[in-house]
Amino acid sequence: MKPLVAPSILAADFANMQRDIEMLNNSEADWIHVDVMDGVFVPNISFGFPVISAVKKYATKPLDVHLMIVDPDRYLKAFKDAGADGIMVHYEACTHLHRTIQVIKDLGCRAGVALNPHTNVRLLEDVIADVEQVCIMSVNPGFGGQKFISNTYKKIRELRTLAELHNPNLFIEIDGGVDVSNASKLIEAGANVLVAGSSVFSADNQLAAISALKNAQPLKHA
Repeated sequence: MKPLVAPSILAADFANMQRDIEMLNNSEADWIHVDVMDGVFVPNISFGFPVISAVKKYATKPLDVHLMIVDPDRYLKAFKDAGADGIMVHYEACTHLHRTIQVIKDLGCRAGVALNPHTNVRLLEDVIADVEQVCIMSVNPGFGGQKFISNTYKKIRELRTLAELHNPNLFIEIDGGVDVSNASKLIEAGANVLVAGSSVFSADNQLAAISALKNAQPLKHA
């Protein structure tokens, strides 16, 4: 199966957001990735509810909302109401992760958990059967355009092994430094959702950049 592609609008042109959303609507992208940052959990501030609502107004593809915020439980319903189709919270930000996951599912959203680069995937063993997706951060969260962390491949393989035991249909999403140079290796390791920001929106041909990720093939070994 081809991977899902979720371009991150953190790298879009904020002054022309409607134009960029309509480009994604007409592309081979599957989801629209929305990074929400609070300036506390990560050292940056991005989108709030009004922006997400504005994006939802024009988007014809699901919004994959990634909460990089402290105490996300306070805002889950508000993000659903703003237009989130999927909501991911960080393992590191949730004291009662199982309860948070259940609230997201009760809201009717796809429930996901994101892991920072230092967080071991085995910590998800007791909740992996309850989520639809896990996002492995392949950069330190907070800013786009960072260098890909090579240890990510090992984490993907470990997560895929865990998923095969408890949740074979799990979406394994990779966020950070994803482009055509590593897409095939990520898929080979077990990823099936590719988040790409800078490599899409800085491309001369954005539709072609999305298509190249969508049609990436696992590496073949001799």
